[in-house]
Amino acid sequence: MSAKRQKVEFTNKDGVKLSGVLEAPVEAPRAYALFAHCFTCSKDIPAASRICQTLAAKGIATLRFDFAGIGKSEGAFEDTNFSSNVEDLASAADFMRDQYEAPSIIIGHSLGGAAVLWAAHKVPEAKAIVTIAAPSTPDHVRHHFEKHEDEINAEGQADVLLGGRPFVVKKHFIDDIEAQHEEQDKMIGSLRKALLVFHSPMDDTVSINQAAIIYGAAKHPKSFISLEKADHLLTSREDAQYVADAIVAWVTRYLPEVITAGGHQSDAAAGEVLIVERNKAFTREVITQGHNWVADEPVDAGGANLGPNPFDMLLASLGSCTSMTIRMYANLKDIPLDAVRVKLKHERTDDGASKIERSIELEGDLSDGQKQKMLEIAERTPVTRALKGEADISTVLA
Repeated sequence: MSAKRQKVEFTNKDGVKLSGVLEAPVEAPRAYALFAHCFTCSKDIPAASRICQTLAAKGIATLRFDFAGIGKSEGAFEDTNFSSNVEDLASAADFMRDQYEAPSIIIGHSLGGAAVLWAAHKVPEAKAIVTIAAPSTPDHVRHHFEKHEDEINAEGQADVLLGGRPFVVKKHFIDDIEAQHEEQDKMIGSLRKALLVFHSPMDDTVSINQAAIIYGAAKHPKSFISLEKADHLLTSREDAQYVADAIVAWVTRYLPEVITAGGHQSDAAAGEVLIVERNKAFTREVITQGHNWVADEPVDAGGANLGPNPFDMLLASLGSCTSMTIRMYANLKDIPLDAVRVKLKHERTDDGASKIERSIELEGDLSDGQKQKMLEIAERTPVTRALKGEADISTVLA
């Protein structure tokens, strides 16, 4: 299964515009996931990008975004704290719920992992939580600026180098993580969601002892996977790939109604098409017996552009039927048709009526008579006849 990328923007509860990327499968997503990046990192670090792309390729559409004040999101880092990161995650879940589907999986890397343990309580649809190299409490990040704490307490803020980059850390950041410290065990213990903990015994940024604390505080169902030889940022492509593959394998136990080997289960019988609403905008899943895909509208029409719009699918149906019928006729009559190409265009006339322009290109050593006959065949294809008014459409309330 291949994947596609879409840039998105949404606002948090304070009206700050946040920048994100939705990695989505080309076919209808099996589930949606939300990814939180590490402290002072961004959505675009290699580990985040690789994990989200792999999940999308496995059928799980995944949104990664920059917290306020980080990367391409608006806002100032010095005005944020751990609590605001949690609220940003809740805002991201709200955005997904409105535009696509609420995340059933929430994944957090490093401090982002600590944040998802809190944010999960704000997303009732989330059934599976994943932490990667996460500290058991947000207070763990204090070691990054502990030598500046006297200045921060005295002056209210200090310039601090974090990951080799300058940031302003204000006293409210320290006050906030201190306030959360006492509550973290309770938040983990009351998750009531499946939890998967990844950590490396070689992690020299966040000790694996932190994973033991998270695992000990959590209630079942819970799982732990050791990332042997991996570093804190999962800079190795193989490590990020392994994490994503393990998430997909693990989550099938907790989302069996969504994740299946063949995609969405459906009640669509032969000859039936089932359309399932995936958000309160225009994203829809189209399900037939053995196949599924996404229909949507362009962004400028209020959609998310995750799939073709209804008229695109209408033209695709007409064009496919035209091409198939011409090929069937050529094979039946032993006509040397090398290739057939059909191009269609839909437009509205001045009086509001629909007009479809169909252009057929025929390749091969064909006589004028054979070409003309195939044009006549095109006018009698099943979908052509249905569109010209031969279909009797009835509508009932199910």
